[in-house]
Amino acid sequence: MFWFYIFHHLDSEVIVVSFGEDRIDLAEGDHYFDEFLHKKVNIPEVEINHYEDVALLQYTGGTTGVSKGVMLTHYNILSNVTQVCDFSYRPCKNLPDDLKMITVLPMFHVYGLSSIALCGIREGANQIVLPRFDSKEIMETVMREKPFQMSAVPTMFTALNSQSGLEESGFNDLYYISFGGAPLPVETVKAFEKKTGAMLYNGYGLSESAPTAIFSPPFVPRKYGSVGIPVQSTVARIVLETDDGYVEAPVGEEGELIIQGPQVMKGYWNRPEETAKVLKDGWLFTGDIAKMDEDGYFYIVDRKKDMIIASGYNVYPSEIEEVLHHLEAIEEVLVIGVPDLYRGETVKAFVKLKEGYTISAEDIKQFGKENLAPYKAPKLVEILEELPKSSVGKLLRRVLRDQEKSGVKA
Repeated sequence: MFWFYIFHHLDSEVIVVSFGEDRIDLAEGDHYFDEFLHKKVNIPEVEINHYEDVALLQYTGGTTGVSKGVMLTHYNILSNVTQVCDFSYRPCKNLPDDLKMITVLPMFHVYGLSSIALCGIREGANQIVLPRFDSKEIMETVMREKPFQMSAVPTMFTALNSQSGLEESGFNDLYYISFGGAPLPVETVKAFEKKTGAMLYNGYGLSESAPTAIFSPPFVPRKYGSVGIPVQSTVARIVLETDDGYVEAPVGEEGELIIQGPQVMKGYWNRPEETAKVLKDGWLFTGDIAKMDEDGYFYIVDRKKDMIIASGYNVYPSEIEEVLHHLEAIEEVLVIGVPDLYRGETVKAFVKLKEGYTISAEDIKQFGKENLAPYKAPKLVEILEELPKSSVGKLLRRVLRDQEKSGVKA
């Protein structure tokens, strides 16, 4: 049984939405949603400064540290909804009248709220809301409803790839399927596309940009591994920090991704020092290492905070994870740096195997030696039954780093 609680206005009246027939006793003055629809409500008029007034406190996922409240104004949210719709829905020449989209991402997360739920409302879409991700239910829903669009996070596609019958589920009939929130290995993308005949479109965003900043729209050629091009009214740059300040990185060279656009947040709630670290001279410093190719396509390399320094070299975990995903037995993998007296840090890989597959830690290390530079190859490998994930399915390196430091395993 699932219930959603909506607090109505400032008197904290609770409106309850249920997915089942059974009902719970409510406090006096509270209502179920169907009853609330028939209640007369006096909504007070208030003046809103769309550019300055905060419409939403969107808390970050806390994947690299303490969760922070992102202040998104009305203008931030409306701008990004327009950007995403114009990049994804409007280019379709034959937009169906019965527009359907699968809504499986949680709406408390900025990706599910803005890019899915609010965009669906703007386009008048029939949103097929699934309370939880279940691979078989997704496949059955796609086959039955023949939706126009679906968005998901990488772990969902990993799970779908392991399901029998995926080939006949009808994913190839969807206009576009997008993913974001975390990197999805190219091998996983290719496996899904080979099985379904569909095409996956990648994108990049963060809570601080409401969230979409860069996307792979269906009207330009797609490149594997790229998150696409900046959405309209958005400028993205790759910069390097020098003694004289920040300078533009040459094409193809890695640096920090910074963005500017109407969707960029006002700041962090009650955290002026943290705000000053990321909002500089009108630019949002994302903390992500990225690069841009000669065609203007962007590629996310890794989080700045996740970078490993081994024997004086910069090592990006996502590059190692991408290589290890070529091993058929590996379903999920996370790489972190652990302290090493000789190297400063050394590379450790945590691996979840596919059901029915076996491979030893030594074999994984050997594969790394054969396919990576010596300083990048994992020196340590640990095989786990599950890897830590956030509430929206993001794999969490931070949890593994904390466990390694404390010596306590979850």
